[in-house]
Amino acid sequence: MTDEDGTTDEDGHFGERVAARYDETSADMFAPGAVDPAVDLLAGLAGRGRALELGIGTGRIALPLARRGVPVHGIDMSRAMTARLHAKPGGDGVGSTIGDFATTRVPGSFTLVYLVFNTINNLTTQEAQVDCFRNAAAHLEPGGSFVIEVGVPELRLLPPGQNAVPFRIGPGGWAFDTYDTVTQAMSSHYVTLVDGVAEHRVFPFRYVWPSELDLMARLAGLRLTHRWEGWSREPFTHESRGHVSVWTKPAA
Repeated sequence: MTDEDGTTDEDGHFGERVAARYDETSADMFAPGAVDPAVDLLAGLAGRGRALELGIGTGRIALPLARRGVPVHGIDMSRAMTARLHAKPGGDGVGSTIGDFATTRVPGSFTLVYLVFNTINNLTTQEAQVDCFRNAAAHLEPGGSFVIEVGVPELRLLPPGQNAVPFRIGPGGWAFDTYDTVTQAMSSHYVTLVDGVAEHRVFPFRYVWPSELDLMARLAGLRLTHRWEGWSREPFTHESRGHVSVWTKPAA
């Protein structure tokens, strides 16, 4: 079954229509300046072990990480996204499993589990985010690391009485986020103008605070070992708009 925005029930919000243009619309995130520092850090944490990516998508991080000699497997709900991963050079060497990365298990254990580019927010309930930490911990070897890259909720940008924050405005359309500060639900809205006709797409998320993530980690038996503003390990401060956090599973 396909809904009006071209996605499928099976693929959720990342069906064929989104997958076909994902690399193009996220081109900045595929640039070496965005990819290389992430791969450097992740390769160091993986060491000689295996890595599991939650929400592997089209392989933006998995493929260069595999080229560094790290065996990578991924879990993703979208067959359309992973099909593009496997069609790329080297994609046949990266394994993938279709499923909900909060609960889907794959064989074996890993020295590294990672989740990048705000993908934790694709889990739209606190329960699912807690399950994700438990799933990551279950896949980790003792001493292994779970890494998340995610933004800090920008609620300070909300004036009193307003629940929307624009983040892209241009002649071809605009985009904005809406927030519910009671439930922590948020949605990213993309309005695109094509031949004078407006198309509106919505992606639901749940924003999450760093301290909340730390509590989820503790519930899963993990402990925070590092938190930086970004992949280049800049200090995390009260002005940081995002963070890369590392939690470790205690050694046996």
